[in-house]
Amino acid sequence: MSVSLYCCASRATPLTDAETAAVERVVAAHMASFPYEDQESLCLYDRDDSRPEEIIAGSTKLPFDPGRVLPVLDHVLGAVSQLRRALPGAEWHVHMDDLDVPWDETEGYAFPGMRDADLAAEMGGF
Repeated sequence: MSVSLYCCASRATPLTDAETAAVERVVAAHMASFPYEDQESLCLYDRDDSRPEEIIAGSTKLPFDPGRVLPVLDHVLGAVSQLRRALPGAEWHVHMDDLDVPWDETEGYAFPGMRDADLAAEMGGF
């Protein structure tokens, strides 16, 4: 059984050209710095015209390798945090299957303790 991370943002107004460019920059930077070639990264879905209020949506299947879970989760949540900051006025829902990922204005999206260096070392390091 796999675990996936999902994100979506909704608002009444569509993306502007500048926001679309910002999303493309965040995704390109994320893909260029993603640590694993053989691992699924953040995948943004094509726009669904039946949901005009949904301005962005995507997912990532998390790895089975315990040593990769935290690095992948941290990297993807970092990208989603950047996307949220680039799209003001949107309502976001970020969750790992049935578990919502908390938002912090300073840290962005993260689970408590997720960026703890001791935990990361115990799990296989970043």
